[in-house]
Amino acid sequence: MNVRPAVLQSLVGRAGRRLASRLLGESLEHVRSIPFRDAGHGYDVFGYEPLHAALGLSLLEPLYRYWFRVRSLGVEHIPTRGPALLVGNHSGTLPFDALMLWTDVVLQSKRVPRAVADNFVPAMPFVSTLYARSGVVGGTAGNLRVLLNAGELLMIFPEGVPGISKPFRERYQLRDFRVGHAELAIRHQAPVVPVGIVGAEEQMPQLARLPVQVFGAPYLPVPLTPVPLPVRYHFHYGEPLFLHEGLRPEDADDPEVVRRAAERVKRAVQALVEKGLRLRKGVFR
Repeated sequence: MNVRPAVLQSLVGRAGRRLASRLLGESLEHVRSIPFRDAGHGYDVFGYEPLHAALGLSLLEPLYRYWFRVRSLGVEHIPTRGPALLVGNHSGTLPFDALMLWTDVVLQSKRVPRAVADNFVPAMPFVSTLYARSGVVGGTAGNLRVLLNAGELLMIFPEGVPGISKPFRERYQLRDFRVGHAELAIRHQAPVVPVGIVGAEEQMPQLARLPVQVFGAPYLPVPLTPVPLPVRYHFHYGEPLFLHEGLRPEDADDPEVVRRAAERVKRAVQALVEKGLRLRKGVFR
């Protein structure tokens, strides 16, 4: 029998989706219960697709529950709908903190946060595709404008690479915050939910950084351990900050207004980090 390639590809695709549905089980049911804007072919305009997000959730949930044993407080502060920005500190040599925060939000708030990635992430093979399918987006102004106008929840780490690359002796000392999140919050009249992340700083102490650029990353880290240590993660979500109160959207064009708003967010995140450090009983507890 002569089967055309397009027909064969369609048959294989349907069989693969049926198999994936059986294997992913509860993860797929959970993710499919979260609405998304289908652009007409099973993906949204940025490439997000529930089947791949469920695959990501099924891979990350064991780490979330049994390795990092994530505890979170204040998840009720995340708006159940409408545009918002989730802004946290960043650390740990490799971005497991971002993966665990994404997992926590998906499981607990039933929203898929759109993680905003550094500009080198889309150049990474394989990983970049899975990230995009799970909701990660490049941090261009156009992308973020479209997402906020569509009522999406953004997940932003304003420290960027300097946050995850800080020396171990400077753990939990926040680096300078980029101000883009504050500009977005003011321009789109969206609340900011600060998040203090405790635990990630100790997961993978860095021995060195090699001046080797791989797929656009600024350096190649040399960690003390080949895999992250089983530290306990603690997420502390703070009350929403309404940076736009008393301001007009066009005030987002004022650098001083934006700088002050970003400093306000940084202080809130730092306070949550310090609260988490006071409350935890130990690095692994």
